[in-house]
Amino acid sequence: MSASIRIPDGFVEELKARIRPSDVIGRKVKLKKQGKEWVGLSPFTNEKSPSFYVNDQKRIFKDFSSGIGGDVISFVMETERLSFMEAVEKLADEAGMQLPKATPQDEETYDRRKRLYACCEAACKFFEDRLRAAEGTEAREYLENRGLGAAAWARHRLGYAPDDWRKTIDHLKAESFGMQEIVDAGLAVVKEGGGDPYDRFRGRVIFPITDVRGQVIAFGGRGLQPDAKPKYLNSNDTELFHKGRVLYRYKDAREAFGSTDEGGLIVTEGYMDAIAMAEAGIGHAVAPLGTALTEDQLALLWRAGPEPVLCFDGDAAGIRAAYRSIERALPHLQPERTLFFCLLSGGMDPDDLIRQSGPEAMKQALSNSVPLIEVLWRRERDAEPLDTPERQAGLEARLMQAAATIQHAGVRAAYERELKSRKNDHLWQMRRKARGPAGRPDAPVKGAHQTSTPAKTRGLGLLVRAIDSPHLIDVGFELLSMAIFLDEDVATLRDVIISWPDAGTGVDRSAIATHLVQSGNMRAADLLNSYPATTAIAPDGADEREWLIALEQYVARDDASAFGDVAKAEVTASPENWRRRRHEVAEREARVARLNEAAEQTDQD
Repeated sequence: MSASIRIPDGFVEELKARIRPSDVIGRKVKLKKQGKEWVGLSPFTNEKSPSFYVNDQKRIFKDFSSGIGGDVISFVMETERLSFMEAVEKLADEAGMQLPKATPQDEETYDRRKRLYACCEAACKFFEDRLRAAEGTEAREYLENRGLGAAAWARHRLGYAPDDWRKTIDHLKAESFGMQEIVDAGLAVVKEGGGDPYDRFRGRVIFPITDVRGQVIAFGGRGLQPDAKPKYLNSNDTELFHKGRVLYRYKDAREAFGSTDEGGLIVTEGYMDAIAMAEAGIGHAVAPLGTALTEDQLALLWRAGPEPVLCFDGDAAGIRAAYRSIERALPHLQPERTLFFCLLSGGMDPDDLIRQSGPEAMKQALSNSVPLIEVLWRRERDAEPLDTPERQAGLEARLMQAAATIQHAGVRAAYERELKSRKNDHLWQMRRKARGPAGRPDAPVKGAHQTSTPAKTRGLGLLVRAIDSPHLIDVGFELLSMAIFLDEDVATLRDVIISWPDAGTGVDRSAIATHLVQSGNMRAADLLNSYPATTAIAPDGADEREWLIALEQYVARDDASAFGDVAKAEVTASPENWRRRRHEVAEREARVARLNEAAEQTDQD
């Protein structure tokens, strides 16, 4: 480590915020997830039972066998025998952060940034004082009407910018800050045509914006007059502040999140929503700064927890915001990196809901959050009617196009499987409705159960053909889901192939047979292995149509003679329910077949 390197203020905290401890420590310790922590054997002692814990939310590790604990930097120091500066430099390289050399220019930059931080802090204290002064009466009334008293003002460092063109500037100049520093801190505006700078924030309730260390770097101001334009005003981008890289309340929220069992931070749409949630005991709430979530803000969210919840109004604008967030997040999804959505009803935001119905109502709404894939599915499903084959094909094309943007191969494949399954189930529901009130064709087709062919293993050949020609599984998914096979092992085989990963392309006999053996279905595996090889069926040909027609014979009909009491019961509304009922039907008919077989044997005797 060169002696000329100097660690700037905030560099270490930013470094630790960028690095997940379990990633670094996991390279030396085999870790296993246990709740919100990772557990493994101590790298410092020769222990038999794991007592080494890593907590990504709190960014710490603790080894109970040796008593050693700390952050990721101290772990690298302990395990690699490095100095503090060497450990910082090593981790900075991994995080893509440049540790600057202490050149004269860097020293000047360091000193200038330090002054800008001090200027922002001085302004924050000034705004806090003005809120409590006589001129802050209107601002205090506004906050009190929103349910925020003096204790909340202090907790969130709320303030008031006087309705004056130079009062903030004059105060900061009296605190020994130069005019250029005040402008560079985003607290004053320079007129385009020249003239004296003036206060950026005037007559507004002030919300301080902090960085990952909790240092004030910018402000948001809410106008008090009905005609205030804009209603909310943020600092302009400065050397310290870029609105697309910061989340309001991030440091406080991350600290609060460390003591919860939640999956991630909660993202609200505005300052007041985040504050209202914190005051209601939901302290891990943040807010972007008046724009759609950026990739940098998503990265901040995922550093805190793998499953942040985006909370939007359930109106049209909130839905559009949710859709924009999906587009931003999809490419970056990973096994432990996704989003959930809480869409509030009635056009309410979190602040409205909490004030109207209390904190428990907000917590209940959050508990009903839905995963990203659900919102994506709804968006594409509702994009246009699905009343023609072309529009149905368009639905699948849109779903696959969205999934294709996911960079992680495993997550992309999982999305493709799930979206295809949802599409198939939805189209099945549509076709069921079109068939009549009972969900079955009005004109029954002579079914397999009406023939005198023995019930044992009937339908096996159709399933084997689907395995040997995997595209049939996608083509006939709905029919396969609804079909009733009398033999339990044939039905088991059907259940396996329609739930098989990448069913339309990746099915093969040996893999399915192995799965059946491992799950204890030995006879089903024997049936599959002993069935002769079949000729491949080409897509969209006559053989495919004949296969579908044959498969239709196994779909339940509204015919009591075929299904006994089962046909009189309410028809279930999804493939999953059909599969659950299938066991009851198969057992009843197999029992009847056995009785008939026994009766025939008695007659022969």
